Amino acid sequence: MSDPQQPFTLIPGAAGSSVLLHVPHGSRRIPHHVRKGIALDDTSLGLELDHITDAHTADLAAAAAKLAPVAPWRFVNNLSRLVVDPERFPDEREEMLAVGMGAVYTRTTHREPLRPPEDDPTPLLEAYFHPYATAMTEAVEARAAAAGRAVIIDVHSYPTEPLPYELHGTGPRPPVCLGTDPFHTPPELIAAAETAFGDRFGHDGIGHDTPFAGTYVPLRHYGTDPRVTALMIEIRRDAYMTEPGGPAGPGLDTLAEALAELVGSVTPR
Repeated sequence: MSDPQQPFTLIPGAAGSSVLLHVPHGSRRIPHHVRKGIALDDTSLGLELDHITDAHTADLAAAAAKLAPVAPWRFVNNLSRLVVDPERFPDEREEMLAVGMGAVYTRTTHREPLRPPEDDPTPLLEAYFHPYATAMTEAVEARAAAAGRAVIIDVHSYPTEPLPYELHGTGPRPPVCLGTDPFHTPPELIAAAETAFGDRFGHDGIGHDTPFAGTYVPLRHYGTDPRVTALMIEIRRDAYMTEPGGPAGPGLDTLAEALAELVGSVTPR
């Protein structure tokens, strides 16, 4: 079980499983000392969390793990991405810095002030970002050592209508977006996801790298370790929940079945 009192949790699966379901943006939790540095009142912060949180994705991963023929491992962020975003770069290579949404956000989804831009992000990076990256790297290496490879499936969601922070929000917004990397996402992994989700949402409902592109791979492995493959699953929120920030609906069960099928199709038995 995930321990919400910890910043992140690695939930074991089958000993020989190569699959790691990564859930980085599903929590709304903000520690009190971090909350004090956020320049929003409680109502505004609640609305921002509605928009920025990939709600119910931890539940989706948990349900898929139960259904999968071989249980995957899960790495779950128990803190809101408003604390730190573990999938950003903490340096100037990250284009999201342009809208104040690098590793430590200074702007909201609507480009309003969240933190003073002159605040030093180092304490948050040292307390949360770097330990998360280290633990995720170790989890990936453990899967590769146990199974000969590691398959990262990054579980996300996105709103039906684009938010002002999105840099590429004018393109198609399919029910399911598959985010890929030219080095780490082999054609057979894409094909397996297209089958699993296409059978349930229609193959015309599956997009590639729109409105969000890429997938998460730890920097130690990125672009160098062919044992590590990765795919991002982005679910349009109207497919499974009431927006923004509302309850999950029956679509969550359908998604869990699709994700479990994908996990099973890439896991040797």
